[in-house]
Amino acid sequence: METHHTNKAPGKSIGPKLLLILALALLLGAEGYFGYRLHQLSDQQERIKEDYSNINNITYGLFSVQQWKDNVSKIVNHQVRNLKMTKKQKKVLQGEVEQVLLALIDKAEALVNKPKKTISGKIQKFAIKNFVNSDSIRAQVPVFARQIIADVDNPKNKKQLSKMAIGEFNQLANEEKKDSAFVANSKIVAALYDKYEVKSTEELNRKFQSSLADIKTKTYRYSFAMLGCVAIVLTFWWMLRKRREMHVTLFVMSLLFAFILLAVGLTASMIEVDARIRSLDFVLLGEHVVFKDQVLFFQSKSILDVVMVLISQPGIDSILVGALILVFSILFPIVKLSSTGIHLLGKKRLAENKIIKYFAFQSGKWSMADVIVIAILMAYIGLNGLLEGQLQALNIKNDALTILTTNNTALQPGYIIFISFVLYGLILSTILKFITPHDTH
Repeated sequence: METHHTNKAPGKSIGPKLLLILALALLLGAEGYFGYRLHQLSDQQERIKEDYSNINNITYGLFSVQQWKDNVSKIVNHQVRNLKMTKKQKKVLQGEVEQVLLALIDKAEALVNKPKKTISGKIQKFAIKNFVNSDSIRAQVPVFARQIIADVDNPKNKKQLSKMAIGEFNQLANEEKKDSAFVANSKIVAALYDKYEVKSTEELNRKFQSSLADIKTKTYRYSFAMLGCVAIVLTFWWMLRKRREMHVTLFVMSLLFAFILLAVGLTASMIEVDARIRSLDFVLLGEHVVFKDQVLFFQSKSILDVVMVLISQPGIDSILVGALILVFSILFPIVKLSSTGIHLLGKKRLAENKIIKYFAFQSGKWSMADVIVIAILMAYIGLNGLLEGQLQALNIKNDALTILTTNNTALQPGYIIFISFVLYGLILSTILKFITPHDTH
């Protein structure tokens, strides 16, 4: 009976472990999928926002001569073609035209009366004085003035006048098109139109806004799904806190969840700096020239992106800072997680190795993961306050000009995942101290 009991005991202990491993493996697969999708969406969101900031950059909008030319041309065309004069305005204008015509007649008469030295000049003077009656011409000035005003008010002539009025704008735009910067900008805009299969900036912006709204919803959904998986793992720890035979298996699986959190937290965008002029409304010739969403500055970075940018800089100080973040915020957490697993699973000699024990229990004070969390939060608060103050100074509101700015600086889902990794790592370190069979000092 005793032999029979001894043979059955391992089966009883292996069965629950296999069920636990299977349940956690399925949960781990779900967290891995959520993390992969979050990483993809974060990368996609960053690319779309970079394209959005490029197409809406202030260089291509408010600072573009071509944009101003297009807006002013529309206003001039509209103003000239839709010009309507009241009777009072026509009367005033007729008086002005009459004065101009009388001045021209006086000037012409003075030129005729000027002494002539040549025979042809004397003949012309004689003919004009004897055959042209300047008084009768002056008497017809009001008729001429009314005819000129009628011609100006003619729709066909308005169209021609409109073409003449925008001639200077077209000439200015043509000069800009010769500039290399304008040519380069035009190529960028054309490439974005082709990439997103659109024909106008307005259509492209609508597509951007729709895509970004959908991505934002999904990224937060996957972020909270990942946190939900971790919460379930911690629930397992609470439920099995008295089942010592399950602790090693549960801890090893828990480490895999931590690795996924770390990987996603390091590669997904953590902070986004976005400053823009939301709307500029300028009154010109009684009509509004409007520029919307003019991007002043945009950057979106993950911790890994920051490290790569710093290391790629030529300055030794930037390289040093990048190397420190790489070592203490990326490599240290990876080595610490690995060391905890080795300490728990390894034989006593390996588990109590000084290096393994150091990384498993004492390296936390050197890890800068928690420092990075605080640093990014402080950077966000500082940048947010600074941008708010600077952009607030740009806000103008009066009858002729209205400028409204907006600060879209925000923490991204990558920050949520990374701070979750830091907290989850602290919990696992605490659990390890209670379940380890080896010396922790």
